[in-house]
Amino acid sequence: MDHSGHGTMTDLPPFTLGRGLQPSFDAFFAIGCLLALLLYGYGVLRLVRRGDRWSIGRTVSFVIGVLSIALVMCTQLNDYGMVMFSVHMVQHMVISMLSPILLLLGAPITLALRAMPVASRRGRKGPRELLLMLLHSRYMKVVTHPAFTIPMFIASLYGLYFTPLFDFLMESKPGHIAMMIHFLAVGLVFFWPIMGVDPGPHRPGYVMRMLELFAGMPFHAFFGIALMMATEPMVGTYMHPPASLGIDALADQEAGGGIAWAFSEIPSVVVLVALLFQWRKSEEREAKRKDRAADRDGDKELEAYNAYLASLNARSQQS
Repeated sequence: MDHSGHGTMTDLPPFTLGRGLQPSFDAFFAIGCLLALLLYGYGVLRLVRRGDRWSIGRTVSFVIGVLSIALVMCTQLNDYGMVMFSVHMVQHMVISMLSPILLLLGAPITLALRAMPVASRRGRKGPRELLLMLLHSRYMKVVTHPAFTIPMFIASLYGLYFTPLFDFLMESKPGHIAMMIHFLAVGLVFFWPIMGVDPGPHRPGYVMRMLELFAGMPFHAFFGIALMMATEPMVGTYMHPPASLGIDALADQEAGGGIAWAFSEIPSVVVLVALLFQWRKSEEREAKRKDRAADRDGDKELEAYNAYLASLNARSQQS
């Protein structure tokens, strides 16, 4: 117990999940996380053996992103997420807003493109060429466009929690896994065009990226507020928590709404800071590129501008 007299997560008594679900160690996400770490590590190792460099920061970001998924899906948090709305909301927010940001900052697509070998024969398509085809496909242009990502981001909240679909998915382990995969996928396609460092079919300017970021956040905040202000439980799955937990369904829903509201603010600030940093780095690279171009051509642009000023001065003197 903490000093306020409320039980912490470790104080909660054991309980039976029901519905035949035992998801503490979710094999699907455990295997997926392990494969992601192995493939990423293999890609980094290939670059190092080749003498190329890869950012340690990107590696750390990707690893933490994968571990954040494992934390909410392969530990006892997943047990309590089946019967406590507040814990489920932690899972949802982490896997849809925190994990995607960390994974994207790890630049896995860039790593794959650099690590994969080029097809041995001309005209033949290897894994690298197939990945490039996917990145430039019409499908990727659609799913990464804000006209798709923003409505999908909003529908994942209102269209799921405020309809019978959520309860239907929670009735089975495959449904629960599918829902969590959906949360992760929506987070990835939403944040990828905004702050991902990987190449993609939709890459707007930095101002437009900020507008895209803040376009969906008010709806996210209102979703949390709606849960906090509700006078009765709104999600059927969590209306009758196990008596052994000693929690009130409405109070738990209010806590879940507060978590959803907080996650509409905190990740937005993190992404905004990352965007500003990327913008500054981009401006620095552009300035260096112009300096190198000026060194190569003898600063012809400056010479042309000086000649233009000289011609204006000559005309003024003649008149």
